[in-house]
Amino acid sequence: MPSGNDYLKELKKRAKKSHVYKEYQLDGLEIAQILHDEKHKSLYIKLAKEHDAQKLRRIAKEIAENKNIRNKGAYFMWCLKSEKQATVLVNKKKKNRRIQK
Repeated sequence: MPSGNDYLKELKKRAKKSHVYKEYQLDGLEIAQILHDEKHKSLYIKLAKEHDAQKLRRIAKEIAENKNIRNKGAYFMWCLKSEKQATVLVNKKKKNRRIQK
């Protein structure tokens, strides 16, 4: 019969393993691995839930290939913000065109 210490060690070992239940969780973890930013994996999971995972993965891979970037996670967030702002501007222009017609 296992002792109490063995049982606690086993629980601690299990707690360290990743439990992925949804596809967006896996996508977020993959993005964190691509960017070598495991510390912020919960942020990438949240982004994968809210945004298109393929687009996020594409941006992350482009950043990971560039060796001149020191802080890949921060640059990823900047790129995401820039792309989001560009999308908003395009949508506003489309809306203005519809109003003018």
